[in-house]
Amino acid sequence: MLTDRFLGTLRPQAKAKKYRDTHGLYLLVGPSGGRWWRYDYRFRGKRKTISLGVYGRVSLRQARAKREDARRQLDAGHDPSVLRQQARYGVGTTFGSVADAWLTKRTHALEAITVGKLQHYLDRHLLPSLRDRPIASLTAADLLPVLLAVERGGRHETAHRVKQITGQIFRYAIASGRATHDPTANLREALAPIRVRHHPALTDPKAIGGLLRALDGGIGSPVVDAALQLAALVFLRPGELRKAEWAEIDLARGLWRIPGPRMKMRDAHLVPLAPQAVTILQRLWKVTGDGRLVFPSMRSPKRPISENTLNAGLRRLGYDQHTMTSHGFRTIATTHLNELGFPPDVIERQLAHQERNAVRAAYNRAQHVEARTAMMTAWANWLDGLRTQR
Repeated sequence: MLTDRFLGTLRPQAKAKKYRDTHGLYLLVGPSGGRWWRYDYRFRGKRKTISLGVYGRVSLRQARAKREDARRQLDAGHDPSVLRQQARYGVGTTFGSVADAWLTKRTHALEAITVGKLQHYLDRHLLPSLRDRPIASLTAADLLPVLLAVERGGRHETAHRVKQITGQIFRYAIASGRATHDPTANLREALAPIRVRHHPALTDPKAIGGLLRALDGGIGSPVVDAALQLAALVFLRPGELRKAEWAEIDLARGLWRIPGPRMKMRDAHLVPLAPQAVTILQRLWKVTGDGRLVFPSMRSPKRPISENTLNAGLRRLGYDQHTMTSHGFRTIATTHLNELGFPPDVIERQLAHQERNAVRAAYNRAQHVEARTAMMTAWANWLDGLRTQR
């Protein structure tokens, strides 16, 4: 235990030296004569240190009083270092508060299920260790252990998704003046690369013909049968297809306009409907046309069928999860439209893939309508040809 008399005798040494008091308090004396009070403690298993001032301006008695304040904070479950940073930067600048604000901003533009997934990623992977940390003080070294913990659990794609979300939160913090840089930019090579997994799909034209004939036979549900038949013709993402509303579809003109909030890229999408697609929808209108949804669930007409319902329909037709999925119709279209010689820009626009070049994206939104209409009709005719081949 230190005493005032002993402290008065201290002189600088060739190397910095610690003179310990009790309960983690010590005086650090540097080679140049500087004397700093320090307090070492552990919080959630991690060793941490805070400064309690400079000896001369802060006496031994005052340093001990500051140490006791910090110990009381620890007893109450708080990290003294974080409380100091919050006092300096403000509670609204912690990672948790910025993450909450970021998610609130996105709530109005995203579907409830997507917001729920984002909240899950935050609650499970990010907030437990980062919630109370001032976001401006976080570095790549602070974030890497969080991401590696996810990766060690075998969830490689989740680790990359968590990193992506973290970067979005930091960019929001920068835009709102609560941070100056995004440390996730320094983690580009820190995670193992994701193995690309393609959605199972048929690629052999003869096998596709067999699938089409099976779809014509159906599973007995007019809603699910129509959804699967239409999926082959419009090759939308399953979520974009199954949530269709009658108000979006103009059967007379053969056009389906999907609003931006329903699309993965949040951009409104136009789907030209081939005559075969219009025929399917005209038949279904007699079944569900008095409601809002084109493909309502049997359990509730206010909810659409689920992706599991579509995949279950394929299972009942004899296609297991390793052979064909509802998302696989996009793979079929991508593969064969390119082989049939349609322009890549037209195919990509109809698939609603994101165009990274902003100028080109604006151009593509206004172009290719006639070309896409012709392509969708030719595609439906090509599928009809496969259907009749044995």
